[in-house]
Amino acid sequence: MRKKRIMIIGPGGSGKTSLANAINETGGPLRKTQDTIYGKHTLDVPGSYLENPWMYMHMISLAQDASHLLILVDQSRCIDKYSPNLALAFRIPVIGVITKCDLNPENEEKCRALLKKVGVEEPYFKVSIPKGIGIEELKAFLFKEN
Repeated sequence: MRKKRIMIIGPGGSGKTSLANAINETGGPLRKTQDTIYGKHTLDVPGSYLENPWMYMHMISLAQDASHLLILVDQSRCIDKYSPNLALAFRIPVIGVITKCDLNPENEEKCRALLKKVGVEEPYFKVSIPKGIGIEELKAFLFKEN
């Protein structure tokens, strides 16, 4: 049986690789890649999979190796790249994560509304990788569930 990992999706620049590094407790280069990165505990899915709806089938297929799906929205620039109710296409628990929560706090409600539109139910986790906000709470939730 394959090891189940935590799948992370979000638009380019939303903090997917930074969050994956924090969950895996590793450092690594932050660069745009066209490849899915298999980490110790994570599947870091390229933003292009989300930004091109014809690639959704690849995300759904990758979810077969996942225990959870994290859907990221970036509070510093809350842009909508998600199809409505996308979360309902997955058969694993889907968790909403608001990244860069220390930036542009006026966008928090917009990010929450976006997660609801995507079909993600609360609770949502607010994280900031550079400031270390919310990472431990998210990891405790994910690894308790596993």
